[in-house]
Parts: sequence; structure tokens; C-alpha cells
Amino acid sequence: MKLQTQIQLLKNQNRIDYSCGVLLLGSCFSENIGNRFTYFQFQATQNPFGILFHPLAIENLLERAVKGRDYDTSEVFELQEKWLSFDAHSVMGRNSQEDLIDSLNKALFRTNTQLEKASHVIITLGTAWVYRRLENDVVVANCHKVPQNQFEKQLLTVEEITGALKRMVQLIQSVSKNTQCIFTISPVRHLKDGFVENQRSKAHLIAAVHQLQMENVSYFPSYEIMMDELRDYRFYERDMVHPNEVAIDIIWNRFRESWISEDAYVTMDEVDAVQKGLSHRPFNPKSEANQDFQKSLSNKISYLQDRYPFMKFD
Repeated sequence: MKLQTQIQLLKNQNRIDYSCGVLLLGSCFSENIGNRFTYFQFQATQNPFGILFHPLAIENLLERAVKGRDYDTSEVFELQEKWLSFDAHSVMGRNSQEDLIDSLNKALFRTNTQLEKASHVIITLGTAWVYRRLENDVVVANCHKVPQNQFEKQLLTVEEITGALKRMVQLIQSVSKNTQCIFTISPVRHLKDGFVENQRSKAHLIAAVHQLQMENVSYFPSYEIMMDELRDYRFYERDMVHPNEVAIDIIWNRFRESWISEDAYVTMDEVDAVQKGLSHRPFNPKSEANQDFQKSLSNKISYLQDRYPFMKFD
């Protein structure tokens, strides 16, 4: 008896191997997948501005990075002794105005640099709900716990999202024409917006992505895998909102089947063995057995780094 429905995924033509550069942008789920790329030592960069939940925030980052529009003192503010930007996640917060502006502009430069060498850009869309700041009529990436009466909450239309996604692809491909753009919808439900409101938001995002008819643009069904294949709360964290490690591993493995070149599998297994070796805590560090183990591990790292100099193991 079959107790699970499974989404059929095709193996894509333009798949990722260790020669590829990957940029991941978007919601917190992009970091879950990005962490897998980091673990397996791919050439990947994730969220230079921190987590960005909605399409307009991601578009803003790409536009400023591609066009070289640096930040200045008029675009940052201080709140509770922390300097912040409405365009970035609070993880970018700094103790001084100067440090924040410097960090934001370095992140823009890093984004553009990665775009120039990126063969793949993976964008995870989290929500279609946005907050528009009343003072200047601008949609923010993050409210930073500024009083809610300073914002108006809005649901982006399918047409508005489609336009933003199209501009994202154009910006990316203006830097590197053949870059593969992979869109996905975060399986994290934004239940603080409300159950019905969350479904409306996800529906708008899904409809918008599927209206894109552009070259080198694809869709990976993270949301659908979570909702249809893993439709059981045992695949969630205790908050019943975020996918747990088991779910993330399953979705990563489905992504691997679809988007990672089989030529990379052997190297991924070698990297995995090294990572597990580095996390091993010996019972007796001074034992002969452990000394042999450490020597073998060092040889494995050297072997990998000889072939892939960009790999760095802690």
C-alpha cells in the first residue's frame, strides 16, 4: 500500500556542480538550503542582507547591487542604541551609523561580485504581505519592531509580484546573460498573518511565479513537497510552523535529484566524510588511534583542496 503522494521531478539540463557559483536570496528557507550548499562546500553565497521575506525587498537588493547605488546617512536610522536599515534584516544591525553603512555597501558589492560569477541564482519567496512606511510611502524589507502605526500592511497582487520577479531576472541576466534563475516558495507558513491570509499570500506567489515565461527561469516545488508529500506535523518543529531537520533533509535530497549534477555526488560524499570527521570528538585525543584518524582526515582535506582550492574546512 502506498501511503504517500510524491511529486514527480525532472532532472534539469543546467545542473549544479563544483565549478558553479550559486547565490541564494530570500526567506529563511533559503538559508536552510544554503546551509546544505555550505556544508557540502559548494561555491555559494547566501543572503548578503540577511533574510528577505518578500519579492520587493529582494528586487531592491538586486537593483542596488547591479546599479551600484550605495547607502548614505539618510537611509539608516537608530533604534534602541542599534543602527538599522529598513532594506535589510536586523542581523545587519550595527552599533554605529558608519559601521552599518559600510556593512550595507560591502554587502551590495559582495552581491554584485557573486552575480558576476553565478551560474545559478536561487530565490525563495516567503510572503506576499508587505509593510509600506507611511512617512515616505516606501515598502520596507523589515519593520525592526518600529511601532506598527507607522506602516500600512498590504497584500501584493499577482501582477505586482510578477513584475518584480521579471525585473529580478532582467537584473540578474544583465550581469550574466546565461545565469539560471530558480524560484521556489518557502514552505514556512506565516501564521501570524492568519491562516486564510497565509494561504492567500502563498497563492499569489505561486500564481506569479508560474506567469513568468522567461529563458533560463525554473521553479522548484519546495512548498508543494512540504504540503503534499510531508503533510504530517512530525515534519515540523515544535512551533508547528517551521520544517524540522528531517523535512529539510528530504526537500534538499529532492533538490539534489533535480538540480545537482550526478558528477558532483562522489565529491559530496567525500566532503560529507570530512565534515563528520571534523565533528568527531575522540574519547582520548592523545591515543594512537586518534592520531592515525587525524592524519587520515588531514590527508582527505588536502586531497579535496588540491582539486578544489576554494574549499575551507574549520
